[in-house]
This record gives sequence, structure tokens and C-alpha cells, in this order.
Amino acid sequence: MTDIKTRAQGIDPNVRARDVVELVKDTNNIYETLAIVTKRARQLAVDIKLELNSKLDEFASSTDTIEEIHENKEQIEISKFYERLPNPVVIALDEFHTGKIQHRYNKETGAE
Repeated sequence: MTDIKTRAQGIDPNVRARDVVELVKDTNNIYETLAIVTKRARQLAVDIKLELNSKLDEFASSTDTIEEIHENKEQIEISKFYERLPNPVVIALDEFHTGKIQHRYNKETGAE
């Protein structure tokens, strides 16, 4: 698993219009393109969640009660950084557009 932060650097986090013809040039089908991007976005979302949870687990304390909880500035900065990351769909679309996503078709077995 590579670092999500390095992959998301330089990607515009804002949603913008996309050229549909450009998106479907590899698959010739908008639905296949969307299926590929959606599957990759789900993988990225899981990776981001796991990475964030692993970083926040360093700050977890099992003995904290409501009175003992205090702010940790590092924990807040980590959370803010992950909130500012582009949406996983935006990252997946950028990866698809730049050719970083490899997709293939399974061979049909003929059994229906």
C-alpha cells in the first residue's frame, strides 16, 4: 500500500466538469469507465480510512475518561489534513485519466 498523501499531491480537490469522450476513449463505454473508477475509488476510500485510523491509534489511550480527555494538537492536524484530501472519486478519476489504473476483462467461460 503506497502512501495516499503522495498520490493526492497536486490533484485539484474541487469537482469539475469532465469530457465524456475523453473518459471513454479506453473502454468505448461510459458504464464500464464508471465501474472501473468506482471500484478504484472504493479501494482508495478503504486505504485512506485504514491509514487515518492507524495514525490516530497512536494517540489512543484506553484509560481516558470523559474528564481526562484533552486536546492533542498533532491529532487535530492529522485529522484536518485528511479532511482536506481530495475525494477518493476525484483521485480515481485522475488516476484513470493519467493511465495509472490497469483494467482487464475476464475471459468468459461459456457456461451460463
